[in-house]
Amino acid sequence: MEEYANLKRGERGAYLSIIAYLGLSTLKLVIAFIAGSEALRADGLNNATDVVASIAVLIGLKISRKPPDQNHHYGHFRAESIASLVAAFIMITVGIEVVLNALHKLIENETETPNMLAGYTAIFSAVIMFGVYRYNLFLAKKIKSSALYAQAQDNLSDTLVSIGAFVGIIGSQLGFTWLDLIAGIAVGLIICKTAYGIFRDATHTLTDGFDSKEIKQIKKGMGKVDGVEEVKDIKARLHGTQILVEATILVDPKLTVEEGHRITDQVEDYLGDTFGISHTHIHIEPYK
Repeated sequence: MEEYANLKRGERGAYLSIIAYLGLSTLKLVIAFIAGSEALRADGLNNATDVVASIAVLIGLKISRKPPDQNHHYGHFRAESIASLVAAFIMITVGIEVVLNALHKLIENETETPNMLAGYTAIFSAVIMFGVYRYNLFLAKKIKSSALYAQAQDNLSDTLVSIGAFVGIIGSQLGFTWLDLIAGIAVGLIICKTAYGIFRDATHTLTDGFDSKEIKQIKKGMGKVDGVEEVKDIKARLHGTQILVEATILVDPKLTVEEGHRITDQVEDYLGDTFGISHTHIHIEPYK
């Protein structure tokens, strides 16, 4: 099936992120120790935890590819959303640690001027991560993967984090030694903000939340299908990348069972062609 093939393609983005994060986190932590930069250290720790988050996303994508079984009649697509949730918890944990550590040093006035090597490392990392972000965003939109989209947003936040670290290091070079710590705090806050966004989207999906504007569009379109007198009720939810729709439509009570069934087929074809919805349950009632 196409959705399983898409999940397989989505694993490329997770692998790319893992490789990039492993290399960059090692580079940043080593250079941060040598150059004495709190901002770059925070950036490196961020990437180190991103390795774990990326592995969680990869595992989620692999589990999602498992076909339906006796205990999972709808398949395992929601493993993607669970993976996103795990990634969010990991990110917010490290974000809080980074903020508290930098605040402690700022209060204790433990400031120092980092070597410019740290600045070069930060801007190099920003360029690399922006490239990874663009690739994962393109892939996430193409295969409609929530976990990979969360991964792409994390990539973007990492790009901004590295730019923030670079600014702080440059400021320290100009004599504002506290800027390196301020940049470290900013890094932590960006991590927390991104984690909250991913957590919000994942929990919205896992609790069967669905965009009210989109469901209105679906309902309006269904009402235009030939033979549908009225759409009495409609519900929709996300199951990983798949949209599941349940609806009750009213039709002419004089129609035969075969004619009513033909209308439901037309509704299902319309939903598939227009909205890419392949999982529907249509109930028919007489129009009075």
